[in-house]
Amino acid sequence: MARIAILGAGLGGTIMAYELREALGKGHEISMIGLGRHYSFVPSNPWVAVGWRSRESIEVDLEEVCRKRGLKLYPQGARKVQPQEKRIELNDGACLDYDYLVIATGPELAFDEIEGLGPQAHSQSVCHIDHALKAKEAVDALIRKPGPVIVGAVQGASCFGPAYEFAFILDKALRDAKVRDRVPMTFVTSEPYIGHLGLDGVGDTKGLLESELRAHHIKWICNAKVDKLDAERMLVSEMAEDGSVRQTHDLPQVFSMMLPAFRGVEAVRDIEGLVNPRGFVLVDRHQRNPAFPEVFAIGVCVAIPPVGKTPVPVGVPKTGFMIESMVTATAHNIVRLIEGKEPDAEATWNAVCLADFGDSGVAFVAQPQIPPRNVNWASSGKWVHAAKVGFEKYFLHKIRSGVSEPFYEKLALQALGIDKLKEVKFDHPAE
Repeated sequence: MARIAILGAGLGGTIMAYELREALGKGHEISMIGLGRHYSFVPSNPWVAVGWRSRESIEVDLEEVCRKRGLKLYPQGARKVQPQEKRIELNDGACLDYDYLVIATGPELAFDEIEGLGPQAHSQSVCHIDHALKAKEAVDALIRKPGPVIVGAVQGASCFGPAYEFAFILDKALRDAKVRDRVPMTFVTSEPYIGHLGLDGVGDTKGLLESELRAHHIKWICNAKVDKLDAERMLVSEMAEDGSVRQTHDLPQVFSMMLPAFRGVEAVRDIEGLVNPRGFVLVDRHQRNPAFPEVFAIGVCVAIPPVGKTPVPVGVPKTGFMIESMVTATAHNIVRLIEGKEPDAEATWNAVCLADFGDSGVAFVAQPQIPPRNVNWASSGKWVHAAKVGFEKYFLHKIRSGVSEPFYEKLALQALGIDKLKEVKFDHPAE
């Protein structure tokens, strides 16, 4: 019997547990370690922040589904991974030994790297359900007393879609409240151009998103380095191509929502051979760590280099479908190892994204996510909003049911020509 531990109970960790259970059956022990017993659908957080969703509507209690699926849930969280001993120290002092470990922690949010940034200081966030609920209180205050708003992503950020989503969703909420005319809005981003998204654009995301910002009367500043902020102002340096300061901006604010840079979580940080200096897990093309071959990693915690040099540091996003492709490859490869074979599956890292704008949106498909691509497509319209709502309901149903990929999802992906796995390549003699 193999003991498999999954560190993280978010999008990647839960689907990882379900997919491994499907692949391995009941004969192996699968444990999932999370902070708390609830799964929260993070893509819905921008809706939570304007009151369109409640905590209860986007959360799933994992305890019951884990029991039904024969999964062990450790809600106390992890203090430190000890890869040399194949052990995880939990936050309550207990230890969990493993034969294989999948790290799916997501990131730590690096608010402390900029003075005044974050929900405990002078800006809001939609990265966590608790942050989104706090942002809802700030949005209510903004509606009662309108004033200048700043939305965007700081230097080193790698997740830009939710910033665009929130800017347009907030615009819609303010229009519904009939106060938009008293709320000047500025989009501040470390991207070199609007629609870069950490991916050097996908299709015509530059043109589509610039057009949407103009249509919604939202000004923007690119190549932006946020220096500091307080309750009333945000100080921003706009950088030139050579790294010099082109212009400084002293922006008034009564409300801001800025996505932070990410770093690896403390449980894996500073482990030589496991992570890079930023704390992200190093993996090969099979999602496997080179120094500790029984350790795999999926999702936002994976180290991926930037797509190119930019005046202000910009990270690469890990979209939901890209993460699911990592899950499928990892499950396949762990099964191979248990069978005494070598890993041979590679994730496609294809990106499929629906960015909701409240009453419309932008969708894009990048195959693969990192250029050059075989498919490079983007489109906009009201259908995107409807599709995002439908996907939220579908994905939460998938988490509640404990099924990683229902047959109709497979059929839909096949119809779209989107694959989770590259054609398996054998680096060893056929067996």
